[in-house]
Amino acid sequence: MQDAATQSEISAEIDALTGRGGVQPKLDYPPYRSSLLRHPTKDPYHADPETIERAVPVFGHRDVDPLEADLTIQHRGEPIGERIVVTGRVTDAAGKPVREQLVEVWQANASGRYIHKRDQHPAPIDPNFTGVGRCLTDQDGWYRFTTIKPGPYPWRNHTNAWRPAHIHFSLFGNQFTERLITQMYFPGDPLFGLDPIFCSITDQRARERLIARYDHELTVPEWSTGYRWDIVLGGREQTLTEDA
Repeated sequence: MQDAATQSEISAEIDALTGRGGVQPKLDYPPYRSSLLRHPTKDPYHADPETIERAVPVFGHRDVDPLEADLTIQHRGEPIGERIVVTGRVTDAAGKPVREQLVEVWQANASGRYIHKRDQHPAPIDPNFTGVGRCLTDQDGWYRFTTIKPGPYPWRNHTNAWRPAHIHFSLFGNQFTERLITQMYFPGDPLFGLDPIFCSITDQRARERLIARYDHELTVPEWSTGYRWDIVLGGREQTLTEDA
C-alpha cells in the first residue's frame, strides 16, 4: 500500500481541490498518490513524424475482424456477469464523424479482476472472459461493443481504496503518434466521489462527460442492457483523456 491515509482523509483532500483547475486531469494531484511519479517532468522530445510512421503499425479493415468487438464470444464458455452493449459516435470538434477509427477497449471482469499477473486481489478469474476487444468506427463514426459489465476493484492508493467500475478506451487517430486513452464510467456509481483518479478532473461538467448513459433502446431483449457513450475529439466538449 502506498499510503496509510484513510478514505476520510483522501476525501477531504479531494473536496479541497474540487473546482480548482481546468477540464483536463491534473498531473500533480496529491490525493492520487502516484500521480507525482506517473507523468513526464521534462519537455517532450520532438521526433520526426515521418521517421516514426515508417516503423509503427498500420491499422485497417484487413487487420480488424468484426468479431473482435464481441468480448463475450472469445472462449468456449459463457462469461459470468451482466451482458451489456456499449456504443456511441466518435466525432471531431465540429461534430463531424471520425470514420474508420481504431477503437480498443480493455477492462476487468464482473468480479473486478483483470487477466494480468500484477492483479492478485482475491476475486475470481473468469476463464471465459479476457476483457479486451477492438473495432473500427463506421462511416458515421459509430463504434459498438458487446461485453460484460465490469466490477469495482481495490487498489493501493490508500487504506480501503476502491475504483469505480470502468472500461478503458484507446483511439489511435489518423497516425500512431495521435493515440488517446481514456476511461468510460457507469451512471450512479457510489464510488465516484471517493476515487482520486476520477476526481483528478476537478471540473464537475468535465467529469460527467466520462459517464455513459443507460439507453433502453440499445438493449437486446432477454440478452443484454445498453449504454451510450459518445467520444468528442477536440473542442469545448471534448472527452477527457489520460495525458501521457
